[in-house]
Amino acid sequence: MSEDYAGRFRSVAGAFTERVEGVPDGRWDAPAPCEGWVARDIVRHLVEWMPAFLESAGGPPLVVAADVDEEPAAAWVQLRDGLQAMLDDPAVASSELLHPHAGTHRFDAGIDMFFTADVFMHTWDLARATGQPEQLDEAMAAEMLAGMEPIDEMLRQSGQYGPRVEPPPGADATTRLMAFIGRRV
Repeated sequence: MSEDYAGRFRSVAGAFTERVEGVPDGRWDAPAPCEGWVARDIVRHLVEWMPAFLESAGGPPLVVAADVDEEPAAAWVQLRDGLQAMLDDPAVASSELLHPHAGTHRFDAGIDMFFTADVFMHTWDLARATGQPEQLDEAMAAEMLAGMEPIDEMLRQSGQYGPRVEPPPGADATTRLMAFIGRRV
């Protein structure tokens, strides 16, 4: 049985979209949990790195015309919709991505591994920055944490994650995951 990568992206992107749409007036410049970032930079990160990743992996072009500084929500929607269309297209979804640093992956599996997971974790960041509900899907948080813990050292060496933070006793999976990637919970 194959994974429903398109469905998982739709769900994760839907939760991120709720946070994007829920950003109160004036909060796009609120400090984010990612050092040196504001809320708008979370969207900027996603909008900039995903098209560049696809380009360097020989994937289809993903164009975001909206300016993140002026219209962060519109930029996110363009990225989300463009990527969802690719995942929903069987020919694209089953094509191969050959990234010089990330290796070779089936398109949909690669998007799931690298991007859907990133959107999932950054949903918490955007929620924290803008005073919205921070709770993530507990099953997915637990699954991601279980997959990341065995490669802790490699993740830290990548420079993409901060030092691990000790979660409070009895913390739920969302809190444990965010502490694992270095967020102050």
